[in-house]
Amino acid sequence: MRSSNPVFSRRGFSRDNGGHAGFATPQHQQAGTNPYATNPYATDPTTGMPQAPARADAMTMDDVVSRTAMTLGTLIVTATLSWVLLPVDPANLGKSYAIGFAAALVAFILVIVQSFKRKAVPGLILGYAAFEGVFLGVISAAVSTYLSPGVVIQAVMGTMCVFAAVLLGYKMGWIRVTRRFYGFVMAATLGFVLLMLTNTLFAVFGGGDGLGFRTGGLGLLFGAIGVILGACFLALDFKQVEDGIAYGAPRDEAWLAALGLTVTLAWIYVEMLRIFSILSGDD
Repeated sequence: MRSSNPVFSRRGFSRDNGGHAGFATPQHQQAGTNPYATNPYATDPTTGMPQAPARADAMTMDDVVSRTAMTLGTLIVTATLSWVLLPVDPANLGKSYAIGFAAALVAFILVIVQSFKRKAVPGLILGYAAFEGVFLGVISAAVSTYLSPGVVIQAVMGTMCVFAAVLLGYKMGWIRVTRRFYGFVMAATLGFVLLMLTNTLFAVFGGGDGLGFRTGGLGLLFGAIGVILGACFLALDFKQVEDGIAYGAPRDEAWLAALGLTVTLAWIYVEMLRIFSILSGDD
């Protein structure tokens, strides 16, 4: 099964013809082989011992947790700094918005560059987290200033609750990641992104909120859809991590797992911020 995030597009988890999950590189895909198509560390039923010695450089859960903590930590630090240092008063709000959206563009470019790399580049991944943090800090400060100071806290708590709920559902087996699940999520996400881009174009050239997908009842509906899609991506991310650990993915792939989780959590936070902003404006 290919990865759900663009950073895994060139070196993504997949399934071979026998249905085994694995971690395929472009070279192995071209050759029709996959070194991680079977688990070399599974216990031999006759001896009770591992069938092969564990790789010294294999990815572990600790690797994923530590790398994710680094990326999220970097994002939180730059978000806090941008919130404190960039003014959001009416006279300077436009300038702060310009800086924030320029940072978001740079973050997007860094993700695209990483997607074309054969190996994880920690500098690119941490750079993404830093610039994404600037963007989130600017919009969070603006929303907190002009709508309600409690909106940001609500969005953070909502994001944490979604993460915890999806993790619990995945570990309990309530959420099963299959090819059909993957296909549905990717198709729905493509449609969602195209609608949001269309709305943005109408807003830029026509003014206001474009087609109305960002405010009012439609804004709440599409915000909820965005959160649901983000939750589905979390499940896909968890599957990538589980397969990578089970089938001996190289340790540096933990950086890609961290990037995928950070991208997804940032997306969920933005959608949560939109939902609570609309609800706060209706009070």
